[in-house]
This record gives sequence, C-alpha cells and structure tokens, in this order.
Amino acid sequence: MRPKFANCLCAVLCLALAVTAFGFDKADAIKQSGKASTVFKEIMAAPDKSVPKDILDKAVCVAVFPQVIKAGFIVGGRGGRGVASCRTKAGWSGPAFFDLKGGSVGFQIGAQATDFVFLFMNDGGMTSLLKSKFELGGDASVAAGPVGRQAGASTDLKLDAQILSYSRSKGLFAGLEIKGAVISLDESDMKAIYGDANAETVLKGGKPAPAAVAAFPTTLSRYSKRKK
Repeated sequence: MRPKFANCLCAVLCLALAVTAFGFDKADAIKQSGKASTVFKEIMAAPDKSVPKDILDKAVCVAVFPQVIKAGFIVGGRGGRGVASCRTKAGWSGPAFFDLKGGSVGFQIGAQATDFVFLFMNDGGMTSLLKSKFELGGDASVAAGPVGRQAGASTDLKLDAQILSYSRSKGLFAGLEIKGAVISLDESDMKAIYGDANAETVLKGGKPAPAAVAAFPTTLSRYSKRKK
C-alpha cells in the first residue's frame, strides 16, 4: 500500500470514528436529560412522599442521576450518569452532564438500581458543582433531605449542609445521607451538546440548552419557577 494512500485511509477512518463517537455522545446526552426529567416527574407526582416544594424553591441547583447501579461481592461500588441545572435570571439553565462514582467495602452481594436527587442549597454547593470533580461529604457537605408536603415547614433544613440528598429504590423515596461518592463532569457529552462551553458557562445561563436536551430544565420549571 502506498504511503499517501495509507495516510488518507487512516485519516478517513479516524474521522469516521470521531463522527460516530460524537453522534453516540449526543444521543446519550439527549437520553440522559429525558430520563432525569421522567424520574423527577415521577417523584414529584407523589405529594406526600416527594421533595417539599418550599425546599425545592430554595434550591440553587438540582441534579438527578437515574438508575445508579450499586453492585458488588465483598468490595462494592456504584456508578451512574445524570444531569444538573441551576437557576438563572431567565429560569433554569441548560443541563450539564455528570458521572457519579463511588465505592464501599464490607460484606455485600447483589445489585440494585437507585435514582438519586441532589438539591444544591447555596452558592457553596453550586461552586462544588462547577468544578470538574468533587466528593460528596468531602468537598461539599451533605445531609439527608426531608420528604413530604409538611416536611419543609417542620425541619430546620440542616442549613449548614450545602447539598440535600435523596434516593429512590424499589419505589421508595427518602432522604439519604450519601458520602464518598464522586461527581465529575462528563466532558464527552458536554462537548457533543455545547461544543467548547464549560459547565460554569452552561449552568450560569451563558449557553442556552438546545431543544433536544431541554426536557430536564423544562420539567424543573413546572415545579419551581422562582427566579434567582
């Protein structure tokens, strides 16, 4: 094979692989926004077991990680993907895409899928979200979030916590204090949707969400329209 022809063939193959990967990442991002939207709507549809509205109205950002898998034998771990959106003067920002990973050690066996919801309650919590990676309970303080229509009025909200966390497993939704899990930016999905825009630009409203991934912020606006 002639060198020039070989180089051209290699370039074509590399371009084809890049285009395929780009298309996959874009489709995946669209899927993640839709899944997060569905999970949040299902949780909020149960008024006596959902996130209290007065607490949701105080949240600066909301992140949802659908179907995070926890599995293991002796040494376990969890892993999943999700999206986050923050309040701006114009409403909820476009979604930014994240991965959630964490591990645990102890006697355990089996696998379980859990939906996680995180409410970022102040600027400190939002700042952690703008990083490329942060640890729950390490870089940002976390507390179990209250559940139910009256829960917001009867709790002190643990105002020292930057993040309130919730989980839904086997149909049960409850506050859960989750520590040690690491949330990191999914750079491939971000690039596929927003090009070179970073998480801070997107979450602060500097880059509008394309219609294809607008499902999650649109859903948030149905339940909490208070502007920043």
